[in-house]
Amino acid sequence: MPGRASSKEVRPLLRGLEDAENAVRAADSLGGSLRIAMSVAFGVREIIPILPPFLAAHPRLEVEFVISDDQQDLIVEGADIAIRVGRLPDSGFGARRLATSPRYVVASPAYLAARGVPNTLSDLSSHDCIFGPGGSGRTGWTFIRDGAPVSITVGGRIQTASAEGVIACVKAGLGLAVASVWMCREEFASGALVPVLADYALEPVEAHAVFPGGPHPSSKVRALVDHLITTLGKQAPQAVRPRSES
Repeated sequence: MPGRASSKEVRPLLRGLEDAENAVRAADSLGGSLRIAMSVAFGVREIIPILPPFLAAHPRLEVEFVISDDQQDLIVEGADIAIRVGRLPDSGFGARRLATSPRYVVASPAYLAARGVPNTLSDLSSHDCIFGPGGSGRTGWTFIRDGAPVSITVGGRIQTASAEGVIACVKAGLGLAVASVWMCREEFASGALVPVLADYALEPVEAHAVFPGGPHPSSKVRALVDHLITTLGKQAPQAVRPRSES
């Protein structure tokens, strides 16, 4: 007797049937469920706020969010699509770039008033730095100046497994951190956080859509990705003028 098909083998077949069914319907009436995995800060701050027009255009579509800063097993979670920020690990998944955001060293005005504004990389040795998920940054921060990378070792007492936690710590005046405009757009606008080190650039960060089912996602996933690319592109983060005065 033939062996039992695995869920990984069956899911593409089901997606194909669903695509065929959707093709029969009007193009603006995609239906079924859409399970989206994403990190807390990026999902809550950037993705969810731009979904209303997409959902209004597809009223038969139901969405379930898997929001976590843990690295989920996307197959086990049954995710149709994952939104990932940063470098993608090697995998058999398909992926598509959504948008790019600049990054800065950021601080609260209260912290800078108490500890001073760092104007050179060597100044960072006298500051508390905050490290994010996975201890990112503990091995050093790398900047670009005059087209060449410059790395410096930084120190600090605080590490958090959440990008949202990093921003909360910086707002509380606990230290400096590296963050993308996506992570602190509202704080820049309100003045709760400011960028520093005007003469040093950081590599920008990319957001990708990842397809656990392979390089040929379903029509509803493709529609979502097209919406995200268009919308995130229209509101692409603008460069922020860092603070360098003492």
